[in-house]
Amino acid sequence: MRARLLAGLAPLLLATARAAEPPAAIDDHPVVELRQYKIVAGRRDAMIALFEREFVDSQEVVGARLVGQFRDMDDPNRFTWIRAFPDMAERQKALTAFYYGPVWQAHRNEANGMLDDNDNVFLLRAAWDGSGFGPPAGSRVAAGATPPPAGVVVATVYYLWKAPEEGFSLFFRDQLAPRLQAAGLPVLGAYVQEDQPNNFPRLPVRAHEKVFVWFSRVRDQADFGQAMAGLGRDADWQRVVAPRLADAQERPAQILYLAPTPRSILR
Repeated sequence: MRARLLAGLAPLLLATARAAEPPAAIDDHPVVELRQYKIVAGRRDAMIALFEREFVDSQEVVGARLVGQFRDMDDPNRFTWIRAFPDMAERQKALTAFYYGPVWQAHRNEANGMLDDNDNVFLLRAAWDGSGFGPPAGSRVAAGATPPPAGVVVATVYYLWKAPEEGFSLFFRDQLAPRLQAAGLPVLGAYVQEDQPNNFPRLPVRAHEKVFVWFSRVRDQADFGQAMAGLGRDADWQRVVAPRLADAQERPAQILYLAPTPRSILR
């Protein structure tokens, strides 16, 4: 009798426990820019120093969120950074306030003098509800302060034949992401191209691209390679995932190995 009573109470107890759990973090900045800047040879460290001193806090105060800033580990002259917005309208407001504001006007000549190219930009949005980075996972150190330890952030860009909404996003969510997680590669964010027009044309973006971009974090570059190699040897991956992944891609994926700069929150 007691056992039957407990069994009957189990669903109620489970529901009560779930109701007591804190709500999942809401991604309130699902529009992001993945910006890859080509820096004048030998000037990347100077660019990062200027950027972190002058352009991080001054962008956030007008409504942008600086997700992370990075040295490209495979290219000594590339500086990659990510900023996020609540929506496209807020993006336009924030960019207008910053690029016509006093901080950029005061330092733009110095910054532009170190830029070879700044047009390699993906304008993206979360691939599905909850697939974005979410709120910052920590606080940013002050300029010049000692930063906390960092791993390597890995950005993988899939170039697709079809728009990712035509099945690839769900395939990634349901088939790839769980396997990546099990292999030790957490999916920190998953994004597709933003289909709304660029509403701040002063800053060009790569329009009309069919891309799916996901981000992970590992201890070092070798960890990522070993995890992916392990997945490639798995019979289920070979049978279910690899053929579909290969068939979806127009050209080989781009993999960016990114070392966080001192003031990067994503690290």
